[in-house]
Amino acid sequence: MVGELVRSLQEKAARGQPAERVEDAGGWLLRLAPEGSWWVGAALPHGAAGPGEMERRVVAAEEFYAAHGAVPRFQLTPGVCPEGLDDLLERRGYRRHSPVSLRAASTARVRELESTLNARVDERPTRAWYAAWQAVNGESAAEWEMLARVDLPSAYVSALIGDDVVAVGRAVLDSGWAGVFSMATLPEARGKGAARNVLSALAGWADANDADRMYLQVERGNAAASRLYARAGFTEMRTYHYRSAGRR
Repeated sequence: MVGELVRSLQEKAARGQPAERVEDAGGWLLRLAPEGSWWVGAALPHGAAGPGEMERRVVAAEEFYAAHGAVPRFQLTPGVCPEGLDDLLERRGYRRHSPVSLRAASTARVRELESTLNARVDERPTRAWYAAWQAVNGESAAEWEMLARVDLPSAYVSALIGDDVVAVGRAVLDSGWAGVFSMATLPEARGKGAARNVLSALAGWADANDADRMYLQVERGNAAASRLYARAGFTEMRTYHYRSAGRR
């Protein structure tokens, strides 16, 4: 079933971006990432719940986040989350934001991307890899700490112009799938095929590790990334969004 596959991929993505703390509340994963990216700390409400039980679970989640000084946020995937949850959060004053596309492709198709630059593959993030990621996304010690929590086989790819790292990305292996994360290209290397090289190298690593399918998540408003992923063969499986209490 497509819904079961989508749920599986969303939970794989959560393992590929592990929160500092995760509490399983009857299938609802309450995640905490106090210093990290806000979406890493969003709850995944995937367990079934009727209307009354659903409201009790929302209240319990709010109490959990309040106890840790965190804003309650929910990642809402149609067909995966309980029916009516989005409307319930709307009534409770939660703001809808950040639509994201979950996409998948065959590893063989992604490997067909033309590679024009050299690429290096490491099992752990190097300082050069991380410096390139930081140059695009800004300083974040919490991101480095999050990467240290990843306990699944991983590849960290650096695309090179000469000896300089100009684009990076990583993949996480999980049950025959490779999830793609942390794609970043320095401004001066954009339009030169650097991101394409990263994807191709990640696909090569995935293939060598018997992952015949790949997935990723991309913001719906990121047109350039969406075009790249479409050319690589990634097709949309589901669009999802977030609900946050108060300000993002």
